[in-house]
Amino acid sequence: MKTILGLDVLKRDNFGILKGKKIGLITNYSGISGDLKINIDLMLKYGIKIKKIFTPEHGLFGMADGMHIKNSYHPKYGIEIISLYGEKLRPKEENLKDIEILVFDIQDVGLRFYTFIYTLAYTMESAEKYKIPYIVLDRPNPLSGKIIKGPRIRENLNSFVGGYKLPIRYGLTIGELALYFKKFKKLDIDLRIIKMENWKREYFYPDTGLFWNVPSPNLPTFSSTICYAGFCFFEAVNISEGRGTTKPFEYIGAPWLDEDLLYEELLKEKFEDVAFRKRYFVPEFSKYKGEICRGLEFFPLTYNADFIRVALSVLKIVFKYFGDKIQFVKYNEVERIDFLIGDEETKKDILEGKNWEEIYYRWEKEENEYRNFIEDILLY
Repeated sequence: MKTILGLDVLKRDNFGILKGKKIGLITNYSGISGDLKINIDLMLKYGIKIKKIFTPEHGLFGMADGMHIKNSYHPKYGIEIISLYGEKLRPKEENLKDIEILVFDIQDVGLRFYTFIYTLAYTMESAEKYKIPYIVLDRPNPLSGKIIKGPRIRENLNSFVGGYKLPIRYGLTIGELALYFKKFKKLDIDLRIIKMENWKREYFYPDTGLFWNVPSPNLPTFSSTICYAGFCFFEAVNISEGRGTTKPFEYIGAPWLDEDLLYEELLKEKFEDVAFRKRYFVPEFSKYKGEICRGLEFFPLTYNADFIRVALSVLKIVFKYFGDKIQFVKYNEVERIDFLIGDEETKKDILEGKNWEEIYYRWEKEENEYRNFIEDILLY
């Protein structure tokens, strides 16, 4: 049975709770209904007054990674668009002074380092500050609501790619995540979640019966999203994670890698839910633009293929055999791998050649603490 999105549940009620209110809509290109209608079009058709549109990274139309986006106006409707990924990450008081309700409708990916969820957190904090009611139109966690993995990010590593003591895979829908932020930050906020129908915690995105809703320019397919769960770590080293190719996060490589050695060593890990082949590729942008990268191409064989453990294994192998070539990338004087993984210990484990099982065992206590914390906010 097809999952019914929060947007469609609200539409079925003719957007009744928004009638007569001045709405601030936090959305982007992923704000579509189950039958592929754009939320802005639907709301305006039903007479909803969208006063302003607020957009996260990539803006309303899917701009390139990291591009700072300026405020603008909707090309069809003339509605003011406030960028929350440019000169500011949070709306200012003047952006909210004439807003009566904030509505969040963006497709998430279910991973801590995805910036859209911090746009959710920051706008919720602004809503509390200026006493504005907040509504989240719930959408599926593409990577299911069952899997929890990774350390809870350390406070000293908080950034726009990680914070609020979330693990790497947090197993919450975007509506449940809003409840998590409310509980974690003890927000005094009028928060309402428009729940989905026909969604179960064990569902991966293909189980919903919905068309794939591209959440990011570099996550064009569900397979790339499965790989992204672990291969985002390669953003922290001088290895291409496939950005600039037709298969971002499904390729990894560098001009200085020996793909034969990497392939043979990774075979020893015996990952039954992952297939891979040797691959040469040439990124059109990002790392090694225009250069031939030697590496591997990956294929998830199941929806729950675990690419965090694959990434940890690849990093262990590369540091063992290419220690004179591989380098960490820094962010604010801290090696970015710590920001993405969420602790400082895992980097040491990788450099010491520990296998993924040892790292996973160390993470278990924090994962269980997190499970206990979210127990009373689960909606499904």
